[in-house]
Amino acid sequence: MYTHDVIIVGSGLAGLRAAQELSGHLDVAVLTKVYPSRSHSGAAQGGVAAALANVDKDDSPEAHTYDTVKGSDYLGDQDAIEIMCSDAPAAIHEIEKLGCPFSRTPENKIDQRAFGGHSFKRSCFAADRTGHALLHTLFEQLMKNSGKIQVYSEWYMLRLIMEDGVARGVVAMDIKTGRLEVFHAKTVLFGTGGYGRAYKITSNAYANTGDGITAAYRAGVPLMDMEFVQFHPTGLYSHGILLSEAARGEGGYLLNGLGERFMAKYAPTKLELGPRDIVSRAAQTEIDEGRGAGPNKDYVLLDLRHLGEEKILERLPQIYHIAKDFLGSDALNTPVPIQPTAHYSMGGIPADNDCQVYIDEKGNHVRGFFAAGECSCISVHGANRLGTNSLLEALVFGRRAGKKMLEVTRDTDWSPINEKRELDTVRRELDQLLHTQAKEDLNTIRDEMKETMTYKAGVYRDAENLGLALKKIKELQDRFTRVRVDDKKKNFNTNLLEARELSHMLEYSELIVAGAIARTESRGAHARKDYPNRDDANWLKHTMAFKTKDGFELRYKPVKMTRFKPEERKY
Repeated sequence: MYTHDVIIVGSGLAGLRAAQELSGHLDVAVLTKVYPSRSHSGAAQGGVAAALANVDKDDSPEAHTYDTVKGSDYLGDQDAIEIMCSDAPAAIHEIEKLGCPFSRTPENKIDQRAFGGHSFKRSCFAADRTGHALLHTLFEQLMKNSGKIQVYSEWYMLRLIMEDGVARGVVAMDIKTGRLEVFHAKTVLFGTGGYGRAYKITSNAYANTGDGITAAYRAGVPLMDMEFVQFHPTGLYSHGILLSEAARGEGGYLLNGLGERFMAKYAPTKLELGPRDIVSRAAQTEIDEGRGAGPNKDYVLLDLRHLGEEKILERLPQIYHIAKDFLGSDALNTPVPIQPTAHYSMGGIPADNDCQVYIDEKGNHVRGFFAAGECSCISVHGANRLGTNSLLEALVFGRRAGKKMLEVTRDTDWSPINEKRELDTVRRELDQLLHTQAKEDLNTIRDEMKETMTYKAGVYRDAENLGLALKKIKELQDRFTRVRVDDKKKNFNTNLLEARELSHMLEYSELIVAGAIARTESRGAHARKDYPNRDDANWLKHTMAFKTKDGFELRYKPVKMTRFKPEERKY
């Protein structure tokens, strides 16, 4: 058994920012499924929002707060949003001083550009590799403090240890050897990222299989607002690889198969810089109504040609190379084929403004358990996230989590762990996968799940397709009990890990679909053709999904409103 004051699971921006806050004060361990510099935060491209007013002098945290509340379709908790937007400038200056190489203005200030749904140019950026720059800045700090922070790289977390409403640690596997170990801690933070790999077309890394949210759910923690999955409008056609919203922030156009800039029909004042949910639906509508491009009319086009070679290669170099490397499309001379791609998870583990996890809809907490970043649902994004607010959330709430964990950990005594029982539980679960005569093919089940989620619970939804999706997920869950794992060895058994990841995806996919069936309205990323309007009278509330012995139960809790009352959302 390994013992540390604090266990942080996940090494993205949220986890590393919390570790940075705790370094030198407590015995801290970071346990991560991938090498830290490979965390998915590094894939974020376009920028991180903060009202610095370096470019637009009239910008302010108050304007940022309003834009975020409106962008959330009024489902975001406004007290949390105010904290995030107010803390944003300090968070950016802090990481700049740690060495983040932001792009600069001629006056040598941090440069800022436009992003969808924002009223001002407030996206701070490092070309179109902003997440990479931020992640490596914090990774450097992790290496600098390596004597104070223990890193368990390529360890796979299998179980959250929680008893009597207290988090006591985790069980994890050393991927290299297959060895199982208990990690005992006074406090635990999950910064395990999103869950977009349940979809066929997705911008998410292969690691984003919802391991953290599923471990919390299986331990008795509810999951909140799982029906809200954001689709990014500019995923590379057939691949889903992200082409940053920075392309539109720099002035790129969206064209249909007729060569029309179609966003004038859907967001006449913002055009291509409408919020992602609106732009994704617009692109999907053009495709569905036969105005797509290509031989099958199944994509639209991102046109950067008018920006010129110098601007594209200086501001959007990654976009240029991705389009060329994966599709052979030269963005300097040809519009790039794109389609909506599953991108961001608004739902997740419910937590308060200090990232302390809720155990129910009444505001009671799990003692010693924290969540930050995309796996959490503090609800700063509500029903739809504005671009560049995700990196900001990870920085702001990673820092807040670290500060609160320092306080809580110092005041917490050690709770005992039954090491044998915890290890035996996990071994039984793995043995059920390894030592059976099952015949079902893992890849087939996974492919059918991805097809179902993409085409039955995707950009547009309705009762018929959601019902079919739920039925299919139930069928796949049953088939998974007979799934075959061919690789029986212990070291680097990726076959076993993929089976475990699939079990997670099947479990939370059911909650996405169930929440969507229950929510008989359209709000943000949840767009139902049979209920096309937002319904504040009945649905201005968060969905809470609880695990029961018979499956799941949905309950609800109110949205926290402070300054901004719901109004019609126009752009």
